[in-house]
Amino acid sequence: MKLEKVTDKEAGPARRWYDDACGTALAMELVGERWSLLIVRELMFGPRRFGELRSGLPGISANVLTQRLAGLETARILVRRTLPSPANVQVYELTPWGYESERAIQELGRWAVRSPRHDPTLPLSAASLMMSFRTMFAADRAGAFAARLGFVLGPHDMFRVTVAEGALAIVRADPGDTDVVLTSDPMSVASIVYGGRPIASAEADGALTLTGDRAVAERFTTLFPLPSKLAGA
Repeated sequence: MKLEKVTDKEAGPARRWYDDACGTALAMELVGERWSLLIVRELMFGPRRFGELRSGLPGISANVLTQRLAGLETARILVRRTLPSPANVQVYELTPWGYESERAIQELGRWAVRSPRHDPTLPLSAASLMMSFRTMFAADRAGAFAARLGFVLGPHDMFRVTVAEGALAIVRADPGDTDVVLTSDPMSVASIVYGGRPIASAEADGALTLTGDRAVAERFTTLFPLPSKLAGA
């Protein structure tokens, strides 16, 4: 059966880079422009305002962010909507199809950190840190460990993390009734989880405040091993 070509009218305005039927080529057309995939990452934990997106991606200009958001909206990866009263502000949110890209982003990240060029000391956003937890979580290390942790990483970046039955769940929400709350910044938390920095050291430096069960926090930091680097690196 002859395949019919989708017309521009049916697909919406789009720019073809490759003229290649491979799904990977189309994925690059959808999210391959600079910043696009990182914008998707920032939206993985729920809707964000324009300013919040810029805060999570400090290297992006307002003009480029506007262009990328428009392109992702055209591609049906995200939508714009207005929050109800009393907020009445415009936010950007992934579509159900947009959320489905998380697995691909995780696998790409897991693959890339094996490169010797990966530098865990570079800046990262709160969403990036939480995405790294979802990506690097080792169920075999968790075993029977069960806990609820809260992370306060900024006035608009609060998360509730649950570990139970060898699974990890993360939502953007006030910590609420959790076993322990860590108030810090993403880079300091990353230095503990991925760099081996003791929690007590971060506390002594004023980079972290811990409230609640210290043993839970220390156990949690052991659940995210990084993949080994390429041989010879």
